[in-house]
Amino acid sequence: MANDQRTLASMPLRMLEIELGRPLSTLSAIDVKTGQVYRRARCLVRLHDQPLGIVDVQFETNELGADGYAPHIWRLLHEQINEHLRQDGLPVTTSLDPEGLTCPETPLCMEEREAFFAAAPYVSVIISTHDRPDRLAVCLPPLLAQHYPDYEVVIVDNAPSSNATFDLVQQVSNDHPRLRYVREDVPGLSRGLNQGIRSARGAILAFTDDDVVVDACWLLYLAKAFSVTCDVACVTGLVLPLELETPAQILFEEYGGFNKGFSRRVYDMAANHPNEPLFPYTAGRFGTGASMAFRADFLRMVGGFDPALQCGMDIAAFFQAIKRGYTLVYEPAALAYHGHRREYLELQKQIYTYGVGLTAYLTKILLEQPRYLLELVTKVPYGLIFMLSTRSPKNQKKQVDYPKELTRLEFKGMLHGPFIYLGRRSKRRR
Repeated sequence: MANDQRTLASMPLRMLEIELGRPLSTLSAIDVKTGQVYRRARCLVRLHDQPLGIVDVQFETNELGADGYAPHIWRLLHEQINEHLRQDGLPVTTSLDPEGLTCPETPLCMEEREAFFAAAPYVSVIISTHDRPDRLAVCLPPLLAQHYPDYEVVIVDNAPSSNATFDLVQQVSNDHPRLRYVREDVPGLSRGLNQGIRSARGAILAFTDDDVVVDACWLLYLAKAFSVTCDVACVTGLVLPLELETPAQILFEEYGGFNKGFSRRVYDMAANHPNEPLFPYTAGRFGTGASMAFRADFLRMVGGFDPALQCGMDIAAFFQAIKRGYTLVYEPAALAYHGHRREYLELQKQIYTYGVGLTAYLTKILLEQPRYLLELVTKVPYGLIFMLSTRSPKNQKKQVDYPKELTRLEFKGMLHGPFIYLGRRSKRRR
């Protein structure tokens, strides 16, 4: 039975979006681009472009009509649907039918979005890439077609072995003058990001990766979230899988993925301090470097990203923002899709690296702020529960047959993290 469940759980899922603000369309089990036929689909449900949640559906035939999936959506997401309608000042509903939730007037959330659009600040989007022009070619078109009035895209070519990335950017920039090329010859993601920070012109600096495809309003919602409350230094966004085709990609979602939920969250050390014993040390729960933005003056004040961190430079920056008295906002309307590693060997390396990044970032904290030592020691028991308990937020997505070797690799990385960080820090100083 367990093997049957793993076989079913490892089957590819078609990634779809369903917008409830217009008549619902028929879902197809066939991807017309590839010809692949799916038995399952994972659907992002949106209302007025706002993500509400995820719903999985099964295909019994090659098509699933709206009357077949609308009741399923209502059963799972009726509270989220009505909460969004209330926020827009619209009447709540008692059901969802194939006609959707059409509205003759412009919803309040979209009016607010367009009002912000008229006075939106200039933003720099920064991507550091290394010898992956094929992925960059997929990443760039949606970035250059953002529903945003005034921004630039800075591509940092990090320690390239050829002119392929330069040639691609030069070719694309002929039609898109907002695209700029910068080169950083010293290898390392933090080095590339810091070069982008130095070159950027925006008051807000947004970051994503070359294996990410952003939504049309990704940048708009990232920038708008800086006005949610005062002293916002950082905003992160919702990141979902671009595809779930291979067992490795599905296992990464079980590991936790990048999805931090569908509700906006505000974090700080005062009124928005959550009742969590590990706050703010579990900084990975705030978001991911695949979709984040900072005030430029904050990043330059803290010296950018630490080049001694092999991984975890994003969570280190999240931690700094909160501990220095600023506010961090998680904004799920800032939507992006990440291309998870397709091969199991790549996933193994990724999980190990995440383990390294966690304890390397904690080592950085203790070296630079020794006064946090006592506070951190008191959190160790909670940290062990967080890492080991099957009920913890970290592990609750894992199936019972989640590979134990992946867990061991993560712990191995955690053991190596402090030594790797100290070695890289020492080398950098020399």
